[in-house]
Amino acid sequence: MEKIKIANAPCSWGALEFDLEGDSKGYNEVLDEMKTSGYVGSELGDLGFMPSEPDELKSVIKNFDFWIPGAFVPVALADEEEHAAGLAKALKVAKLLVEAGFNDAFIVLADENGSVPERTLNAGRISEHMGLSEEEWLVFAKGADLIAQKVKDTYGLRTVFHHHCAGYIETSSEIDRLMKLTNPDVLGLCLDMGHCMYGGGNPVDILNKHYDRIWHVHFKDYNPSIGEQSKLQNWDYFDAVKAGVFCKLGEGAVDFEEIVGILKTKDYSGWIVVEQDVLPGMGSPLACAIHNREYIKKLGL
Repeated sequence: MEKIKIANAPCSWGALEFDLEGDSKGYNEVLDEMKTSGYVGSELGDLGFMPSEPDELKSVIKNFDFWIPGAFVPVALADEEEHAAGLAKALKVAKLLVEAGFNDAFIVLADENGSVPERTLNAGRISEHMGLSEEEWLVFAKGADLIAQKVKDTYGLRTVFHHHCAGYIETSSEIDRLMKLTNPDVLGLCLDMGHCMYGGGNPVDILNKHYDRIWHVHFKDYNPSIGEQSKLQNWDYFDAVKAGVFCKLGEGAVDFEEIVGILKTKDYSGWIVVEQDVLPGMGSPLACAIHNREYIKKLGL
């Protein structure tokens, strides 16, 4: 079995896709701290965080002896008018990855999280009436399949969908439905443990139920006491992140031991990407990254 490889992501340093106040560190410092922490790769981060010229990107990543296993691409898939722009963005990212030599990276497709007020205000406590209509579900799935197919046909890269709180695919039932409506030959699932639990689900159940669709994995932990406080205080998604709802690995509710056991039993040989989402300038990313890598080593990875 090929060894599972462990990467991190710029979001662990506050470099997020959202338009937020505050500055995160630059990519060189972030990559240097990732390297110091013992990781062997980094996701690309939001387009523009790292160099967007292929040769420069390749040189920077090679300098750290790293690899890029994936790149996050948010698209407002529930709005059919946004599909063309979303496709163009996904193809732009795919082109950059392939031309820089990362020709086995994933496009990590997601909803335009944080853009729908009701979903952002009620992250972690979504009720049925806050979901997509029947027509919107079909539009959403059609857009996801379209982007995944075009990326595959044009650049040979595979696409996974990243469920995410503050977006339309948050709960376990929403994950189930998207998997049912989309083409398993072109669209996989990026299972994010922390977002799954924050959305009220059990990542072990999702892993077992959808394993054949899970081509990429994000390790994120979830603090249930912060989640409960978020419900009581009616915090929005960003309030909860600021309060530390995504804690250091091993300090929350995610059963990583069982998850790693399942991955090993099923001979998973892809990447595990650590994400401990923080807001720009928040906390001590280097200390957290070191803790998280050491925790994963204790799990045998």
